[in-house]
Amino acid sequence: MGYKNKKSLVKQIEENLTNKLAIGESKHQAKRTEEGIRGKIYSYNTLKNYMQHANYFAQYCKENHNCKTLEQCRQYVDEWLKSRENLSSYTLKMEACALAKLYDCSTTDFIKTKSRSRSDITRSRNDVENDKHFNEEKHKDFVEFCRSTGLRREELKYLTGDKLIYRDGEPYVIVDKGSKGGRYREAPVRGNIELVEKKMQEAGTNKVFEKIPSHADIHSYRADYATAYYKEIARDIKDIPFDKVNKGSGFKYQSEVYCCRSDKQGIKYDKVAMKQVTEALGHSRIDVIADHYLHI
Repeated sequence: MGYKNKKSLVKQIEENLTNKLAIGESKHQAKRTEEGIRGKIYSYNTLKNYMQHANYFAQYCKENHNCKTLEQCRQYVDEWLKSRENLSSYTLKMEACALAKLYDCSTTDFIKTKSRSRSDITRSRNDVENDKHFNEEKHKDFVEFCRSTGLRREELKYLTGDKLIYRDGEPYVIVDKGSKGGRYREAPVRGNIELVEKKMQEAGTNKVFEKIPSHADIHSYRADYATAYYKEIARDIKDIPFDKVNKGSGFKYQSEVYCCRSDKQGIKYDKVAMKQVTEALGHSRIDVIADHYLHI
């Protein structure tokens, strides 16, 4: 059979992944179903990243094996991932996830990729080139707003002034648009509360920020927010009770204490405070903020 008039690999990838978009659906609820989240993509940013890495794979298959369909490419996934072992574990994991989504399977169906570690993370942990092109003093109010709310870039993009509410006298920002997986949350305002209230009230029903500075390191401001919020509510580790007994050793331990591993080994956090901060950031797992947000 010839391949005349067949769709290109790029087009096949675009159609395959775009058909899996589930914008507006709850990823959190989907995880509770038997079907789960397999076969669905919950954000445009994830779609963009998956397309990028899937196209790298398709180009490899086309150049090295003359593949013309995604079905023909499938047999070379392991070969491709093995050829990419020089990349960081995070990039390699992204490529595996992209292909698993493309082929409606799990990353466990492919060869095992190297484990991810904090030492591989470069985002927002050191000075980067973009930081040199962003004047924080010029955008002082924007930076303070970010550090006081912990919102993501997309969440800031869609935020309107009428999303400020109060619970028992405490200010919260309603996040119902632009959030990861379309999840609703109420983010407690910390830090410069007066500035946040002023910016929200001035905006009214309009957007709080007409334009989000492209070079602003939003992730680092979210980390600042998370760290400050955690310090505010966390208990001293020595004050957390030894409330459980290890069945094997018989020793008591603190079930509400999170013990870090790898390059943060020896550092301990209050799990109760971590859970509260995790929810404020719009995540669901406390290990995420331990690895990516808390710099204490």
